Amino acid sequence: MTCPLSSGVAAGDAADTSDAAAPAAGYHGAQLDFSADMSYGDYLSLDTILSAQHPRSPEHNELLFIIQHQTSELWMKLMLHELHGARDNIAAGQLPAAMKMLARVAAIMNQLVHAWDVLATMTPPEYTAIRPYLGASSGFQSHQYREIEFLLGNKNATHLQVHRHKPEAYTLLERALAQPSIYDQAILVMARSGLAVDAARLAGPWDQPIRSDASVKAAWTTVYRNTDRYWPLYELAEKLVDLETAFRLWRFRHVTTVQRVIGFKMGTGGTDGVNYLRKMLDVVLFPELFELRTEL
Repeated sequence: MTCPLSSGVAAGDAADTSDAAAPAAGYHGAQLDFSADMSYGDYLSLDTILSAQHPRSPEHNELLFIIQHQTSELWMKLMLHELHGARDNIAAGQLPAAMKMLARVAAIMNQLVHAWDVLATMTPPEYTAIRPYLGASSGFQSHQYREIEFLLGNKNATHLQVHRHKPEAYTLLERALAQPSIYDQAILVMARSGLAVDAARLAGPWDQPIRSDASVKAAWTTVYRNTDRYWPLYELAEKLVDLETAFRLWRFRHVTTVQRVIGFKMGTGGTDGVNYLRKMLDVVLFPELFELRTEL
């Protein structure tokens, strides 16, 4: 036996292995000293990310508004990464890789659908209190969202003008406007597979708004009626339908959340608010893939 006040351990007694007894040994094997190694926060640049919120009002709820939109922009950055990869893979005929990327984009859009649930906790008076501090800033000015639309085929050169004050963003969007969209590349692959598509549709120009083409509809109809022969194209078509469905749900939740929070007030960026967003619900990204369903 030893003295109760002694720090020693008597022979035959179990050693004290509690966290307090051996702090230098770590915690469940976790490394505790990062003075010379990269930590979790270092890898993710958390000091930069977590210090990027700068509320302009004295209102408690502004932080929610900022983080909602900042996290959406981060998800959109990943969407763009995947969409560029998908377009490149479709152009190269690597359809399985492209379909994996398109499925990931659809999953991100579904994630963003549920993110609106958080913003919807902001009541009209709470938003009204912070609105004067937003100035003319608006989601309409998101260059990432605009590039996503261009990559998916919803092109409008007028939308470039709002980004003229940001040369880098303007250049990116100008390039996206002029290049074939993901759907354009899918149609080009379909033509290379031997399906008849009008030469005018295959030649561009690529900076025009979405338009339905009878020859494209006929080609996709052939794919759907001969799935064994055109299975990769059929799978690609269904991934595109999944993607557009997710995009529509994202837009719908945007409209309903905005109406819940601000009603029919004009948008901060000058748009007609909810009425403008409702018009966007009518935009169809891949028209032939939805049109042919009536006839199958």
